[in-house]
Amino acid sequence: MPKQKNFTKEFETEAVRLAQTSGRTQREIAQDLGVGLSTLVRWIGRSRDRAMDAPAVSAATEDMAVELKRLRRENEILRQEREILKRAATFFAKEGSR
Repeated sequence: MPKQKNFTKEFETEAVRLAQTSGRTQREIAQDLGVGLSTLVRWIGRSRDRAMDAPAVSAATEDMAVELKRLRRENEILRQEREILKRAATFFAKEGSR
């Protein structure tokens, strides 16, 4: 039984990119990289599946990022307003005691 090789995610991603952009056959690329043709085909399939799922996740993530940015900005304004009110209350408390 042949020993199974473990490849990094970066290697897998680069192999898929090479297969999609080089204009060479998948068989040639698999041989050059020292991976089996079926492994390369499986990686390409996984990459396509992730690409199909990514836009829906991406849109939701982008909406959440925009909302988070808006809320952080609003939170900072509220903190500043609270700080101003604290200072005003302190000032008027001192003025009232004179």
